[in-house]
Amino acid sequence: MAAKQFVLANRTAMEAILRPHGLGGTQWWVLAQLATGDAVRQRDLAGALNVERATASELVLTLVRKGLVEQAPDPGDLRQKLLRLTDAGEQLWASLPDPLERLYDIAFGGTSAKDLTTIARVLSAATEQLLATRNEGTSL
Repeated sequence: MAAKQFVLANRTAMEAILRPHGLGGTQWWVLAQLATGDAVRQRDLAGALNVERATASELVLTLVRKGLVEQAPDPGDLRQKLLRLTDAGEQLWASLPDPLERLYDIAFGGTSAKDLTTIARVLSAATEQLLATRNEGTSL
């Protein structure tokens, strides 16, 4: 139950940090994927974000409407779309606070180094186990 409460509180805090900038948490993750400067195939975005393709498409469409992301045909496969930040998207990205850094400070500020090491170890192990189960195709 504590993990669920942490996830929900984390999501709520991230939304509050990004709301003044007109973004939601998942939209921020899309921009983070595109902020590398390299074009990203839209179909690869769903896997990177661990969402369904339809969800990724809706996220991209929203960011295109906001003028933050542009789509272009992939020269290697015209059926695919490449995504890049627009100039406005790059400017917004450069001006955004890092919500992950802020969340870390809020959630773990004042936590001892020993406890942080334990937290990191436990969360890493739990993440690996969940990913291994998913990758094995085991029904959750």
